[in-house]
Amino acid sequence: PKGGMIARFWEHGPDDFELNGGERPMAEYYVEGVSREVLAAKATLRAARAAHAKFVETIADMMVMREMPQPKPAFVLKRGAYDAPGEAVSAETPRVMPAMAKDLPRNRLGLAKWLVDPANPLMARVTVNRAWQQMFGRGIVETSDNFGLQGSPPTHPELLDWLARVFVDDLKWDHKALLKLIATSATYRQSSRASAELLAKDPQNLLLARGPARRLSAEMLRDQALAVSGLLVEKVGGPSVKPYQPAGLWEEIAMGRPSYGQGKGADLYRRSVYTFWKRTVPPPAMMTLDAADRSYCTVKRQSTSTPLQALALLNDVQQVEAARQVGQRMIKEGGRTDGERATWAFLLVTGRAATEKELAVLVRILAEQRAIFAAEPGAAKKLIGMGESKADAAVDPVELAAGTVLAQALLNHDEAIMRR
Repeated sequence: PKGGMIARFWEHGPDDFELNGGERPMAEYYVEGVSREVLAAKATLRAARAAHAKFVETIADMMVMREMPQPKPAFVLKRGAYDAPGEAVSAETPRVMPAMAKDLPRNRLGLAKWLVDPANPLMARVTVNRAWQQMFGRGIVETSDNFGLQGSPPTHPELLDWLARVFVDDLKWDHKALLKLIATSATYRQSSRASAELLAKDPQNLLLARGPARRLSAEMLRDQALAVSGLLVEKVGGPSVKPYQPAGLWEEIAMGRPSYGQGKGADLYRRSVYTFWKRTVPPPAMMTLDAADRSYCTVKRQSTSTPLQALALLNDVQQVEAARQVGQRMIKEGGRTDGERATWAFLLVTGRAATEKELAVLVRILAEQRAIFAAEPGAAKKLIGMGESKADAAVDPVELAAGTVLAQALLNHDEAIMRR
């Protein structure tokens, strides 16, 4: 009402209003929610704080350690009891290994230099063995996590020695060059196909008489689907990103009921190495496909074959979205006829031309799915609507849905998920 408390605030502001007794809440209301000057200042402050936080978050934190001026004494504990010290010991390398140079400090820096000393046979052999395992699925020493007396002997000791020397002397510890050397070798470039006689004689391929045959890793499968679809963002570096994940998973499992906060735009299509990883709730699709949970160091991943893996590759949002993009590319770039499009898509996904028998199956799939989605256009729109990226409105939804199913079949083809 005219002359009332609110009218006096609008007319004079809080400066002329007595701030005491029961009138103080009204003054606070005016300052907090009415005053244009205060609201503008608050908005400016929030923007400044957000800019400051964004800047600070880009600065990487790094733990820094240094040696104590006088190292603490260490003892052999009698029967492992912490309160029963025995013989005093000092930092030194195992006697069975080459001795550490006298001029090297007996600390972490000295240990690192000793490890990469060309006279030390262990570091280079362990490294090249893990690289061989990465490429072949099995190391020259099968127990890649144990080079000791309880580990397996190398199947090709001379090869292991040669690779180690080349790695140190010629490649100068360049791991990328080492992988290239293995990938371009005649041994790796062999076909994985083998006669029944050879399979019976050498089921584990210890003789290296054929190329490696193994399923791609969880990260490779996801990145491959994104790459062939054209969705992959190849930006290098930057903070971790949060791609698709079932809603409510963190809230259900993690302590404190944290929110996942799924990424948007390009963050959904970064390479898998940039995926944010919460150890208590790792990405479920990755775990289904045998990624390590990172609770502890894993030198060699297990490889399983389960129905859940097939479900993930067929129904995960990222996979379906990638399949839709492959189908869309097939329609726009693959040609006019079903045969031309199926041929183009098969070559894109598997890297080779389809045989006549394979092509006949693909064309039949495309025709069958087209008929199904023509009878159920709602299902077609639902399928091509999966994922954050939008389908091309110029492409017929029924045609695109049929192409999506064909692409799903190709992304689940043996030659798409296996290294042959």
